[in-house]
Amino acid sequence: MKKPLIALLLCFSCFFWSNCADSEQEDNGYTYVQPGGTFVVPESEQRAGDPAAGYDYLVSGDYISSGVPYDAYLLAFGANEENVLGREGDNAVVEPGFTAVDAPNGVRVVAPNCLQCHAGNINGDFIVGLGNHQGDFTLNAGGVVPLVDIVLTSLYGTDSEEWEAYDPFRKASLAIGPHIVTEVKGANPADQLAAVLAAHRDPMTLEWIEEPTIPIPSEVIPTDVPAWWLLKKKSHMFYSGMGRGDFSKYLMASSLLTMKDSTKAAEVNTHFPDVLAYINSLEAPAYPGNINDSLVVEGKSIFESNCAGCHGTYGADEFYPNLRVPLNMVGTDPVLSDAYNNEHYIAFTNWFNNGWFGSGEDAAELVSEGGYVAQPLDGIWATAPYLHNGSIPTLEDLLNSEQRPTYWRRDFNSDSDLDYSKVGWNYETLDNKADVSTYDTTLPAYGNQGHTFGDNLSNDERSALIEYLKTL
Repeated sequence: MKKPLIALLLCFSCFFWSNCADSEQEDNGYTYVQPGGTFVVPESEQRAGDPAAGYDYLVSGDYISSGVPYDAYLLAFGANEENVLGREGDNAVVEPGFTAVDAPNGVRVVAPNCLQCHAGNINGDFIVGLGNHQGDFTLNAGGVVPLVDIVLTSLYGTDSEEWEAYDPFRKASLAIGPHIVTEVKGANPADQLAAVLAAHRDPMTLEWIEEPTIPIPSEVIPTDVPAWWLLKKKSHMFYSGMGRGDFSKYLMASSLLTMKDSTKAAEVNTHFPDVLAYINSLEAPAYPGNINDSLVVEGKSIFESNCAGCHGTYGADEFYPNLRVPLNMVGTDPVLSDAYNNEHYIAFTNWFNNGWFGSGEDAAELVSEGGYVAQPLDGIWATAPYLHNGSIPTLEDLLNSEQRPTYWRRDFNSDSDLDYSKVGWNYETLDNKADVSTYDTTLPAYGNQGHTFGDNLSNDERSALIEYLKTL
């Protein structure tokens, strides 16, 4: 039994026009100037919640309530004694990306949870809220379902309660697996997963439908999982800023993997304001290496002159502008931004906006206006690779487009593979794509172009800027 089956992506679990002319506002001595041609993404009111209750539900809740029977999971993978989440009972020996819960029929199962994509190891620490940049979606996870079927049939039989508890997860895995295969390890197919799940769900009742009712996109668009600690600064969700309205409804959408119907959705919905409150309590981890304090002062000045207009200011009086930057300004790979104007994603957007998720007092709405939002930079040292598709391995490469590698490979050792000089991942440059660990920027949607705003800096200025970025 292979873990990709029970490690399916769960993130779907991240505009409006303001003024095209430059606008100014004072921020404790720093004069903020909004770059002309950018647009402020309007703020959406969010439901309040309890962070402690949110953490408990995030790591122990039954928002995904179908999976492999608990005994079979332990038989296959054994007990995990690290318990980095501090959980109790059955969950104390389950890996952090999984949760032992009771299926609707009472059978204890192990199901994936949100930390499959929204937690990871770096510099020897397990960090909740860190985007998982180690995930491997280069194989069809549904391909191992027949093997799992054989094992569970042998253990329990297909007419057992255990099989009944496993079956919704089985059906979802078979439906999703072939459609979320990426070209490169570490790339995340979140948008494609959302579209496939929607295609197999009634928009209002959310009941499972065997045959897709809306077209499934043919192209798997890669994204890099953003850090959760950034969300509290955002007026939107997702790289394009198209996620408006109630954030909790977006966060709970991962439960569509095995959800029975809208009655269960309504129950799960009551818990996710607490999850959002917990996410909003997260802070970025401090940079673990050495920092040259004298360069930081120079780097801050360079940042405020060249970067703060889009990415905001940091410190005691921080300010984040929530700006959507059009493609003709930022120049980064356009495929993700453009996708929501094609028929497949338009059908998905209509499914979302006109169905259960877009209904009620806590409605969410997908609004596609093009371009990408300039992200907050808190903890940027920990969030490599860079750009929305993870196409650039280090900050130094991001700030000097001429040295960006076309083909680059890393060994995916998150504890020892950090480059403290360039800030990002150690990597080797190749002449072509050698394997799935090689990032190929020539592929559609995997491009590393654009964001050339650091090219006009000298090498010394870039070094000082990177030193300042370490402190964020």
